[in-house]
Amino acid sequence: MPAVKGDGMRGLAVFISDIRNCKSKEAEIKRINKELANIRSKFKGDKTLDGYQKKKYVCKLLFIFLLGHDIDFGHMEAVNLLSSNKYTEKQIGYLFISVLVSESSDLMRLVIQNIKNDLNSRTPAHINLALHCIANIGSKEMAEELGKEVPKLLVSSDTIDEVKQSASLCLLRLYRTSPSSVPVGEWASRVIHLLNDQHMGVVTAATSLIHDLVQANPEDFKGCISLAVSRLSRIVTSSYTDFQDYTYYFVPAPWLSVKLLRLLQCFGPPDDPAVRGRLNECMETILNKAQEPPKSKKVQHSNSKNAVLFEAISLIIHHDSEPNLLVRACNQLGQFLQHRETNLRYLALESMCLLASSEFSREAVKKHQETVVTALKTERDVSVRQRAVDLLYAMCDKTNAEEIVAEMLNYLESADYSIREEMVLKVAILAEKFAVDYTWYVDTILNLIRIAGDYVSEEVWYRVIQIVINRDDVQGYAAKTCFEALQAPACHENMVKVGGYILGEFGNLIAGDPRSSPSVQFELLHSKFHLCSAPTRGLLLSTYIKFINLFPEIKHIIQDVLQTDNQLRNADAELQQRAVEYLQLSNRTSTEVLATVLEEMPPFPERESSLLAKLKKKKPLGFQEEEKTKSKAMPGVSINNVGGESSTDDPTPQVFLEILIHFVKDCRYMRHKEK
Repeated sequence: MPAVKGDGMRGLAVFISDIRNCKSKEAEIKRINKELANIRSKFKGDKTLDGYQKKKYVCKLLFIFLLGHDIDFGHMEAVNLLSSNKYTEKQIGYLFISVLVSESSDLMRLVIQNIKNDLNSRTPAHINLALHCIANIGSKEMAEELGKEVPKLLVSSDTIDEVKQSASLCLLRLYRTSPSSVPVGEWASRVIHLLNDQHMGVVTAATSLIHDLVQANPEDFKGCISLAVSRLSRIVTSSYTDFQDYTYYFVPAPWLSVKLLRLLQCFGPPDDPAVRGRLNECMETILNKAQEPPKSKKVQHSNSKNAVLFEAISLIIHHDSEPNLLVRACNQLGQFLQHRETNLRYLALESMCLLASSEFSREAVKKHQETVVTALKTERDVSVRQRAVDLLYAMCDKTNAEEIVAEMLNYLESADYSIREEMVLKVAILAEKFAVDYTWYVDTILNLIRIAGDYVSEEVWYRVIQIVINRDDVQGYAAKTCFEALQAPACHENMVKVGGYILGEFGNLIAGDPRSSPSVQFELLHSKFHLCSAPTRGLLLSTYIKFINLFPEIKHIIQDVLQTDNQLRNADAELQQRAVEYLQLSNRTSTEVLATVLEEMPPFPERESSLLAKLKKKKPLGFQEEEKTKSKAMPGVSINNVGGESSTDDPTPQVFLEILIHFVKDCRYMRHKEK
């Protein structure tokens, strides 16, 4: 801003002093109302107000507005100030317009016309004021009217550097407001060459503009890759003394470096070997500087230095093509895992999650497993523990799956409630994805239900049932393990659901042992019946009718339960209907029909686990990068048509059909959830 002498606006200073000296809110309001009345009378009655007086009164209105009072006049006087040739008057006018005039105001047409006049001015200070006003308001109307005017200033050879800098940021605001109103193609190539400008401020502003333009048209801006690499190389290879005006605590141009690195992340690795080699040299230089002793103990120095480092690591991960750089980046991040600064530990864990998805750096990431587990157990900040869980999940493979799952299960008992549900999903996915022995998978899921039953979603226990039904080699073990788990005094309802379903299908596989005889299985399940919710009770009733088919010797015991008043007159219509129809089915159908209706569930069709889809909904950002390898396709849910045409001599055709409906309902409900 140009220096202005003898322009202190004494009246404004007196008014501000009066406001500050007010002893109460009422006194302040009284003084403000008096001043507003005076200003209103001056604007209406005195037609000879000069620019200085208008500026003074507009300034007072602006100050009153900033105190929280509404201003409903003075807008036209502020617009008139825009026509002044004095910088301070024009400045106050633009300031008032930027703060108090809305996009939909009728005065906006006049404002835009004044802005056009100033953009065509030969005075750089006036041009800058107009550009600042455009950037502050940034309305769609301004984008449509001025979208072709601002780029002319940006690419003109006559424009000074300060105006180019403002024009870049102004154009960025207009482009974000209305991309269609800014004709990018006409000046794209000339904007790219601003990256080679001698003025660092112009380069910094232009980089922000180009970064946004690239998002929509990456092919049109591929030419900026070599220029960005060249500029980055000059910054990182120079001494901080070479950029005196743009050095921040001994770090040369950190903001520009970060912007250039982010810009390069919009593209893949450079096609030109020379450019690619130069970029790799830049990355190596940044990694080398991270190992150097700090030049200052100030936190600003370490923050700016680490900002450039983390952005460089993000670019290395994005390109995912240089094994040496990826491993070096991993080792550098590993040093931050035990840093005393919490933010650095968080960022290191977050970046290593992405590195774990690269085939070049996965093994290097796994070397830090013990440190990550320690962080999971000892970190005070829950967000850092969350990132530790994410990293353990990302680095898990067949070689360390059992160890990582065991550590996550151990931590789950004391985990913060905000991350338990996500941890349960991740443990379930890892157990399924890397299960070599499916008995271990069954043990893990049942242990998961025992530890965090309230956080185990339906998808998790549906999944274990589907897998057990599809694998003959694990069915007996699953039945035995569920039976033992149900014997615990305090048993979670999800465990009852899994146990009821598994024993109903495969309880006969363990019935030979006197300790798990049919009557013992039934009594164990029925002891949980009164503690469960209505949906679980419905599932247990289905298990009971399955038991009648599996174990005819306990048919009378189950029928006695089904025909009690608690069942036949249950207030829940669904439970009452099931009890009545299951009782009729067991009494009035032949053994062959009963065996057909209640036969073992057929294998479910192969499909991707629904747990992955659920986890993606919870963590949409970055999840696909962690999940480069899909989980093994596992069984889904289906049901075969059972039974055929009913004979006209069948005394219970309606009961038979409704029994089928119940089983179809149970199984299709599972299939719907799986989808």
